[in-house]
Amino acid sequence: MTLGPNAALIGQPDGRRRLATPALVIDLDALMRNIEAMAEFGRRHGLALRPHAKTHKSADIGRLQMAAGAVGLCCAKLGEAEALCDAGLAAPLLITSPVIGQAALDRLAALRRRCDLSVVVDSLAGLDALAEALAGQETTVFVDLDPGQHRTGAASAAAVLALTGALQRHAHLTFGGLQFFSGPSQHIEDFDARSGDIAARTAYLSSVIEALRRDGPAPPVVTGGGTGTHHFDAELGVLTELQVGSYAFMDDQYLACQLYPEAERTFEGALFIDSRVISNNHEGMVTVDAGLKASTGSPHPPQIAAGAPAGSRYEYRGDEHGAVLLPPGAAAPALGAVITLRTPHCDPTVNLYDVYHVVRGDELVAIWPVTARGRSA
Repeated sequence: MTLGPNAALIGQPDGRRRLATPALVIDLDALMRNIEAMAEFGRRHGLALRPHAKTHKSADIGRLQMAAGAVGLCCAKLGEAEALCDAGLAAPLLITSPVIGQAALDRLAALRRRCDLSVVVDSLAGLDALAEALAGQETTVFVDLDPGQHRTGAASAAAVLALTGALQRHAHLTFGGLQFFSGPSQHIEDFDARSGDIAARTAYLSSVIEALRRDGPAPPVVTGGGTGTHHFDAELGVLTELQVGSYAFMDDQYLACQLYPEAERTFEGALFIDSRVISNNHEGMVTVDAGLKASTGSPHPPQIAAGAPAGSRYEYRGDEHGAVLLPPGAAAPALGAVITLRTPHCDPTVNLYDVYHVVRGDELVAIWPVTARGRSA
């Protein structure tokens, strides 16, 4: 993959100011602090970390997470796992969505032959097809349990017991445990409301685990959780590993959530979009080169991090453009000025870009490919 038009700026002290824009930018020091903070959280609470690569889609960031002590990485889709494996990422990969369809299963079997891979199932038909596709290949399989969001996952304790029983009939498949991820819980902004929501859902998880201990194999691992609930997941003590993802970047949707009882923020924003003023013909506003193709955060547009007067706000003005609306009496940024936007929702925004521009201050220190960009199948 080409590193794009900014490659010559690597190592230049003012490289960030000279980037072709819009550019997806990582504050390297903030990223490293976030990775270490979550690693320390896991160590302190005796929880393994299996970070979700759907957030960053990056072999480079995955290697940093593994170096910090992660036991492996999660991939939302088969294509993500293929891309990370192709990039030489030496990490056990767990595909967290069921793999369905013969073409996908053929790809899965080929991938299993060249990488440490585990998968999830949530139906007997899916398990039978998986067992046939992976014949002769020892593979760990997790049973996905629906936390009540009605997306994927076995719908009851009885369904989980049926799946674990069927798993034992396939000698090449090993029951790895349960997966339990409650997406709706992650972004509840109010601390107490989020606490109550995940506690109720985790009580249901506990009841399923008890049924397994009584009538089937106990789950060796209970994997799930996320950035929004990791504090509660540790307190509740049911999960054994965390599939946190967005903590690495901390987009605005997560920064709006109080993650801990204290007011302090353990994690910080590390992912930004640098845009440039390309027109300033109208009083009270300027136009930048970052529009709907530069960030995804519907219904909320990006917030301004730097480069515009305090009180300015950003609005989408089409696919290619955005408007920075200035407070009364404020001087307009000059043509060519860089305005830095925060990321509203990191996962889909990352998927819009080929590369990350990794910076320390104004120095461009590296360009990393978004390894699994577009790999949604």
